[in-house]
Amino acid sequence: QVQLVESGGGLVQAGGSLRLSCVASGRTFSSYNVGWFRQAPGKEREFVTAMLWITGFTTYADSVKGRFTISRDNGRNTVYLHMNSLKPEDTAIYYCAAGRGDRVRNSTDYASWGQGTQVTVSS
Repeated sequence: QVQLVESGGGLVQAGGSLRLSCVASGRTFSSYNVGWFRQAPGKEREFVTAMLWITGFTTYADSVKGRFTISRDNGRNTVYLHMNSLKPEDTAIYYCAAGRGDRVRNSTDYASWGQGTQVTVSS
C-alpha cells in the first residue's frame, strides 16, 4: 500500500495562492488514481479534484473549477494541488488520497490517505 504525506498548507489572505504537495512512498503513484479532498470544521469531507493516473484525465468540484489545478511529477512521485484566488470558504484540512476505484469523486474508492495539511484563508 502506498504511503502519502501532504505538505504546503498554511495561512493566506483571500485572493492568494498556495501549492500543496503529496509525496508517495512505499509504492509509486503509477496505476493509482489520486484525489484531493478537504474537510472544514463541522462539515463532512468533500471531493476537491482527482486525476486518473493512466490517462491523466482530471475532474474538479464545481466550487474550485477554474481556481484549482491538480498536476503530477512522475520523477518525484509527487502530486500537487495548485490553489489560486483562494476564498475563506476554502479553509479546511486538505487530504491526498490514492486508490484504484473508478468513482474518483467518492472517498470510499480510496484506500490510502495522507495525514492532511491545514489551509486557512483569512478575509
